[in-house]
Amino acid sequence: MQKTKKEFDKKRGWDRHRASNVFVHLVEELGEIGRHINYEEGYKEKGKNSPDINRKELEREFAQTLMLLLQLANHYEVDLQSAFAGELKIMEKRFQK
Repeated sequence: MQKTKKEFDKKRGWDRHRASNVFVHLVEELGEIGRHINYEEGYKEKGKNSPDINRKELEREFAQTLMLLLQLANHYEVDLQSAFAGELKIMEKRFQK
């Protein structure tokens, strides 16, 4: 996924975006996921001014969040697959069942 995203960004010049801007965009997308959760759990009530909250939109928000996370990882040359595997080992030891 990281390689695909890196090539995609390079073709569009998006690899030159500042990490701070990508991070803020990532936080915005996480907020969109949060909005879906708030409506689903009834914290916010649906009304005539409510955004269109549906499963397809939620899927898109997760995908957009992942894309921005990949972009940041590429910017900092972090191999997420390796980092994930390493962190999982740490967590398995730390949170044994």
